[in-house]
Formats: sequence, C-alpha cells, structure tokens
Amino acid sequence: FFFNDTATTEIYTEQIVGSVRCVQETGTWGYKSKDNQLFEFADDVLPRWITAACVLDYWTVCGADKFENVFICRLPKNVDEDIDEDPLSYKFKWETGYLNGAAFKMEQICNFYTGDLITCLLKTSLVSTSQEVILYGTSSGSIGAFYPFETREDIDFFLHMEMYLRIEALPLCGRDHMGYRSSYGPVKNVIDGDLCEQFSRLDYGKQKVLSEELDRTPAEVLKKLEDIRNRIL
Repeated sequence: FFFNDTATTEIYTEQIVGSVRCVQETGTWGYKSKDNQLFEFADDVLPRWITAACVLDYWTVCGADKFENVFICRLPKNVDEDIDEDPLSYKFKWETGYLNGAAFKMEQICNFYTGDLITCLLKTSLVSTSQEVILYGTSSGSIGAFYPFETREDIDFFLHMEMYLRIEALPLCGRDHMGYRSSYGPVKNVIDGDLCEQFSRLDYGKQKVLSEELDRTPAEVLKKLEDIRNRIL
C-alpha cells in the first residue's frame, strides 16, 4: 500500500490490485489501536492496477493504472455525516464484505485512455501566475497536463471542436478516435487536447468551415488554443 495523507481525517490508499480506497484516520470508527486496524469506508467500483495517484482535494483523488487509463474518483456527498450518525452499521457492512468491499462507493467523474503508461501524477502549477493542473509523466519520457476549464463557455467551445475534428482529422489508419480514447472504459468528462491541436494542421478550407460552425474565424480559434497553452505554461 501507498498512503497519501491530506492533512484531514481521511487517508487515500492505492493498492496494486484493487484501485483507490479511503480509510479514516481518526473519529468514531477510524484507527483501532487495540486491533491495529484501519476501517475502510469507501472504495472504487472497479479493480485497477494502480501505477500512480494524487489527492486533488478533501473529496477527490486522481489515479492512473497499468492499462494506460487516467481516472478521477470522488467520495459520495455527506459521507462523513452518514458515518457519524450510524457508525456501527457501516462498520458491520465493511466487516461482512458489503458489495464485496466498503460501505460506500466512490463516484468516477472522469476517465481517459492516454495511450502511454503513466508513472507519476502531481497537482501543481508550473508558474506562480498559472492555474493548478494535474501534471503527469509516462514510462516513455513524455510529460503532459490535465487542465480544468473554468467556464462553461470554454467547455462548450472545445467539446464542439473535438466533435468536429473527430470527423475532419481522421488518423492515417482510420481508427475511431472515441473508440481509441475509450479502449478500457468509456471516455468521460475529458476533452482530448492533442486532437484539438490538429486544427492548425488542417488546410485553410477545412479550418474555415470548422470555425464557422464555432462562430469564430480561423485566427480566433488558433488564438483560443494559444490562450489555453499560456494558461498552463
């Protein structure tokens, strides 16, 4: 096990086989010194071979597995209150293997196939004026980042851009883009920045058609892509 302490009453653990689990460090049914045991109260719904993980906030953890997937899981709402109200009931569910695991199941809010084995994850900002990103490194030596969009406008813009590029910027082998990014699980709540960067490689005619669908000019679309890069770097 590898433990990630978040300076709260919860500890996220990663297991080589079994994905991310959450145990309570203190509280009514946390660590029992008499039994030398930590009670697990939440875990992932899918078994995974974890290669890296990092805590994003009190409720959320990001992880990567050996099958080149990146995922983000979040604890259920009001889980602390539910445990404090009836601790013995949830302890019994954990001891008896309720749903073959913990009493609570973490919600998977993001999933993405990177196509490369991720060996490290870090929540950080590259410069003091930039927004925090999830930085990752892979076994082949590449470095990438997951950037959280701040506005609904940015989400809608890049979501539609990705949708159009899936049709216009087909790979040489003809493989379906969504099928590739969903190799081991459906891609969820992640927009492929590598695909969006293909816009600049299209001929001007296709750029103009795509830009009109987005109510922009080709220059404005390229400027939008540059702005996102500058926010990270």
